[in-house]
Amino acid sequence: MVHSYPELNEEVRRLMEKYGKESPKVMQAFAQLHESSFANGVLSSKIKELIALAIGISVRCDGCISYHVHDALEAGATREEIVETIGVAILMGGGPAVVYGSQALKALNEFEDKGLNA
Repeated sequence: MVHSYPELNEEVRRLMEKYGKESPKVMQAFAQLHESSFANGVLSSKIKELIALAIGISVRCDGCISYHVHDALEAGATREEIVETIGVAILMGGGPAVVYGSQALKALNEFEDKGLNA
């Protein structure tokens, strides 16, 4: 699949917003869960974003990869931290995770090219 991860990130966010207008209760509940889950606690929001990225790679979700590479960078994750996260996802996800881990690296490069860095 060839696409721009920054553009995919914008599209995913737009689509989620549209769905929220059609099903506000579901998306309000999801937004509250998202906010609570990613709030700093014993684990920082940065670490939580890296965990979410690893899961996104493991379940082969391009939109998740785009969303969580972006948000991990915004939360202060470094390139090296994201690359190590990709490695853990590959360990846990096997061959398919290699493919999607490589896509996550592409996403990281594209977001960095757009100026989004830790």
